[in-house]
Amino acid sequence: MRPESIRPTQWQIAAPAPTAVRQQLGHVHPILLQVLYNRGLIDPAHLQAFVEHRYLESTDPFLLADMDKAVARLQQAIEQEQSIVVYGDFDADGVTSTVLLTEALRGCGLDRAKVRPYIPDRVDEGYGLNVEALSKIKEEFAADLVISVDCGIRSVAEVAHAQAIGLDMIVTDHHSLGRELPPALAVINPKRPDSAYPELMLAGVGIAYKLAQALCQALPSRTQFDERSLLDLVAIGTVADLAPLLGENRQLVASGLEVLNEARRPGVAALADVARLRPGQLTAESIAFGLGPRINAAGRLAHAYKAAKLLAANNRPMANELAAQLNDLNQQRQRLTAELTAKAEALITGDAPILIAADAGFVSGVVGLVASRLAEQAYRPAIVMELGEVESRGSCRSIPEFHITEALDEVADLLVRHGGHAQAAGFTICNENLPAFTERLTAIATEKLADLDLYPTLTIDAEIELEEVDWALHESLAALEPTGYANPTPVFMSRGVEVLTHRAVGQDGSHLQLRLAAAGNGSGYREMAAIAFRQGAWAAHMPQYMDLVYTIGVNEWNGRRSLQLMVQDMRAAEAESITL
Repeated sequence: MRPESIRPTQWQIAAPAPTAVRQQLGHVHPILLQVLYNRGLIDPAHLQAFVEHRYLESTDPFLLADMDKAVARLQQAIEQEQSIVVYGDFDADGVTSTVLLTEALRGCGLDRAKVRPYIPDRVDEGYGLNVEALSKIKEEFAADLVISVDCGIRSVAEVAHAQAIGLDMIVTDHHSLGRELPPALAVINPKRPDSAYPELMLAGVGIAYKLAQALCQALPSRTQFDERSLLDLVAIGTVADLAPLLGENRQLVASGLEVLNEARRPGVAALADVARLRPGQLTAESIAFGLGPRINAAGRLAHAYKAAKLLAANNRPMANELAAQLNDLNQQRQRLTAELTAKAEALITGDAPILIAADAGFVSGVVGLVASRLAEQAYRPAIVMELGEVESRGSCRSIPEFHITEALDEVADLLVRHGGHAQAAGFTICNENLPAFTERLTAIATEKLADLDLYPTLTIDAEIELEEVDWALHESLAALEPTGYANPTPVFMSRGVEVLTHRAVGQDGSHLQLRLAAAGNGSGYREMAAIAFRQGAWAAHMPQYMDLVYTIGVNEWNGRRSLQLMVQDMRAAEAESITL
């Protein structure tokens, strides 16, 4: 019997690649070919480009709508020695975008006093452009031009204010478009319907990089830096922001990881040290679970300038000090997230279609993480709000069945500002509108999620025999790297696997360590180690035969490397799947 403590999950096995595709691409390992087919790759040229980390479509930055206008205005600013401010966001994508574009502008001939970064305070100013900050930039910094990175696409009123006070604006952003574009001199977003750029899913840092590329092309004689040196920032921001690692994003991250592993930046080297990551062996996973969370921690619990200063640091002692501070903030963030998740759970009653928790004790920097935990645990869209005296700020996380930003669009009349993606968004709201907001959003969720069986789906790339898991397969699958969002580590299923030994591990016995064997496959006896995180509940009543869903990992111990299954889910085997 399946332990009740493990939430039911739907297993969805991808349809087999058609015979014609398998015949046409017979030189490719059949399991790798199936995974590539699942990623939408069936054209031989695109498949070959994918495994070679190439991108076949045009990457000309001037295909982005308004890029020519942005570059012309920047050329004018450089020639007239005007003051430029790069206005970013406080997450890893925004921080890397800010540092990247600031470095690019300085490298294009601007004196260091003529370009400066600006990142708003999460608590005092909130996400994105705001009127007070723009006024401050004009009055105190004497700025002539503001370039937004990773924000601004929905800031119509704020950009209009900038115009009114004599600030020119260039908006670069990758978030979903609003009902109208802000009235800036240039609005660069590949999601614009009039944009000819083929890659729609660049991260904010990717768009900042395209602007830097365009400047290099327009000012080749003035450019004093190698644009490749910016790719480590592109990799960090793209992976940390969960941009899909397909198309140009994948090529940018692959190239960025090469630069990242050269440890050119003292700040990256110092951050890798505190995260206990090995120099020269950094992967997209290293960013997702090591570098990214620590960079984000600065904006969550202190000020994102700490992270920006780290990435821009030019000496190791300063970098070491800042990296230690970010590591401490990340540990604090982990503790707060656990505490506030428990608090949010206590505030939610009933089985509502959307989970909404609001409290003055919530910390704005972790409400998104708390919302993520709630959405994952209950498999429902979740909103967590930090209540202020007059206004409150909320963070939303959702499930594939519910587009949270479109839902916020439907109640935009109640919001001060909002924006985001299909499964993650944020907003500011006046407290007097909170009752109406809760009522209307609950009604929207009820309507859109009615009659749906809401269970998380575990997508499986292929059903294979356990005996097929070997070093040859592992090496073949390495062609898929870098893996991440939309190009995940391949997931496989094997039926009727015999459990030779098992034991609960971890401080609280919440994990499971297994020794497995293929059940009567007739191809010789093979054993395989496996680890099942958060599935220790099976230990008390483990069946002899299991159906397993897993990824293939490598365990390194005392200088020895061995394959290990990373179990994602498990069920008692059906009788017909057991071969004796």
